[in-house]
Amino acid sequence: MSISNRALRMAQHHVRNRADATLNLIPLIDILSVMVAFLLVYSTEVEIIQNTKGIEIPQSIAQTSPKHSVVVMVTRNDLFVQGEFITTVADIKAAPGALVEPLRAALQRPLLVGQEVSERDIAQREITVMADKALPYEVLKRVMATCTAADYGRISLAVIQKEKPVAAGQYKPV
Repeated sequence: MSISNRALRMAQHHVRNRADATLNLIPLIDILSVMVAFLLVYSTEVEIIQNTKGIEIPQSIAQTSPKHSVVVMVTRNDLFVQGEFITTVADIKAAPGALVEPLRAALQRPLLVGQEVSERDIAQREITVMADKALPYEVLKRVMATCTAADYGRISLAVIQKEKPVAAGQYKPV
């Protein structure tokens, strides 16, 4: 089978005028460096607190960012300190007294407390409570009372910041 002259000329033309495809990496590196700089600048304002899928955190309009502290997580069913299981919410509800003794024992461990603390140090010690927003208030109240009984002077509640806070006087009830 012979190839026509036209097909032969077209094939030769394509071979002669074929351009090698090149990939210019310089613009890609520039874009990547801008993205890295952007992420470094804007990731410093966010504190990552360990979370589980069992907690739905409430929202807040507070502007101050939290400091590093001991984290107490209360899901709908369980209580954790620094990710370690301590007790269940059902046990907290059923236990007598105003304090959660397993939580108090965990918060007073030498690993968390360190050396003996003075009265001034107690006022400066911080703890963050992450609790599900559907948790009964009585459980949250007992957890916070236990934190103060375990010599933590400052208690913070973990919340998610709302996108646009409502300005004072802007909300008008119907």
